[in-house]
Amino acid sequence: MNPGPFTPAAPPRPTWLGAGAVLVMFALATAAGLAMAPRWESFPVVLVYLPPVLAAAAFAGRWLALLAAVAATLAYNFFFTEPYYTLLVHDTGDIVTVAMLLLVALVTSHLVTSLKAQGEIAAFHAGRNATIAGFARRLLSCADEVAIAEVAAGELARIFDCHACVVCGVGEVRMIAGTAGVDRLTAADLAVAAQTLEHGKTAGRHVSGGSLTDWQFHPVCGATGTLAAVGLARSDGMPPVEPERLSLLENLLDQVALALARARLESAGRENVVLRERDALRSALLGSIGSDVRPHLNSIAAGLRKLQRAGGGDVEVLHEVAGETARLTSFIDNLADLDLTQNQDPVIVGAAAIDLYRRTVTLGGEPVKLTPKEFAVLAELARNAGRVLTHRYLLRAVWGPAHEDHVDYLRVAVSALRKKLGEGVILNEPAVGYRLPVQSDQ
Repeated sequence: MNPGPFTPAAPPRPTWLGAGAVLVMFALATAAGLAMAPRWESFPVVLVYLPPVLAAAAFAGRWLALLAAVAATLAYNFFFTEPYYTLLVHDTGDIVTVAMLLLVALVTSHLVTSLKAQGEIAAFHAGRNATIAGFARRLLSCADEVAIAEVAAGELARIFDCHACVVCGVGEVRMIAGTAGVDRLTAADLAVAAQTLEHGKTAGRHVSGGSLTDWQFHPVCGATGTLAAVGLARSDGMPPVEPERLSLLENLLDQVALALARARLESAGRENVVLRERDALRSALLGSIGSDVRPHLNSIAAGLRKLQRAGGGDVEVLHEVAGETARLTSFIDNLADLDLTQNQDPVIVGAAAIDLYRRTVTLGGEPVKLTPKEFAVLAELARNAGRVLTHRYLLRAVWGPAHEDHVDYLRVAVSALRKKLGEGVILNEPAVGYRLPVQSDQ
C-alpha cells in the first residue's frame, strides 16, 4: 500500500532523548557563558540561554520547552549571579534579570510550540484536502456507476488500508464492486448492507446490529436518499476506520454520492435523447402520412360530392363510400395533428397568445372566442410562424382542395382575426399569402 497523506506518523522520539539533547545544549550554553562573563560581565549571557529554549520548543515539545525555560533560569542564577554556585540572589538587579529571563523563556517557548502545532494542523488539512481532491478527480473520469464503484472501492481500500466493496439495490441488494480478494458477500453481510441502504445509517462490525458480519457498511447519501453503501473490513478484525478519520471518510463518501448522482443524471439524459430522436422520427412519419394521403382523400371526397350532386351511381354505395372517406380523413387529420415533440408553450405574437396544445387564444390575458375556421387558419400560421403560407396552401389545409380558388373565404377569416386580435397579428404578403410575425418583426 502506498502511504497517503494520512498515513500514521512514525512514533515520536523517546522523551529521554529530547531531554538529553536539551541538557547538552545547556552545557554548551553554560560553557559559552563562562567564557564570555569575565570579559563582558554576566548580562549578555542571558541571551545565550534563549537558543536552547527555542530548540527545545521546536523539536522536543511543549513540556520539555517549559522545563528548558526553568532550567535556563536556574543555570543563569547558579553560574552567573552572586553568590555564585548557589540558587540565592542578593542583588536586586540580578533578581529582575532572572525573573525577566524566566518570563522571556516561557513566552518564547510557548510561541514556538504554538507555531509548530499550527503548522502541523495546516499540514494535516492540506493533506486531507489533497486526498479528497485526488479522490474526486479519479471519480470524475468514470462514465457509469460500475466504474465509479470500482474506483471508489480501490481508493478507499488504499487510503484506509483495508478491504472495500460497494453495494446497491432496492429489495435485492447486490455487490457491484470490490477490491482484490472480495468476490462475494455472505447472506449475513447482504442483510446488514440492506439495513444500511434502508435506514441510511452505518451498520456492521463494531457498530450496533452487526455482530454477524466482518464488514462495516457506511451509507452513500444523496439528495434523493441512500444511493449505495460502502463496506470496509480489516483482516485482523480491528475497526477499519479510526475515530479521528471518520470525518475524512464522510467527505469521501460525499464525493462518491456526487459522482453516482452525476452518472445517473447523465444516463437519464442519454435516454431522453434517444426518446426525443425516436419521437421526432415518429412525428416525421406521421406528418408525411398526413401530407401524402390527405390530398388523395380530399380528391375522393370531392369526386363523391360531384357524383351525389349529379345523381349518378348507386346512392347507398355512394353514402357508404362517403362515410368511410370521412372517417379516414378524420383519422389522417388526427395523425397529422399528433406531434409527439410539439412544444406545449403558447406562440406569442404581440399581446396575443396562441396555445395550440389547449386550442385556446388569449389577448392580454383575456380569452378570445374564434370560429373553427378562424382558429384553423390561425393554428396553421402559428405552426409555421415566420414562414409565408400561400393562399392556396391555407385554403387547401383549412377548407379542402375543392376550395383552393375561393380566396374570399380566406380573406374573410383573416379580416375577422385582425379585428379580434389586432392588425399586427397577421402580416400580408401581397399576391402571395400570409404569415405570423416572429420576434424580430415585432
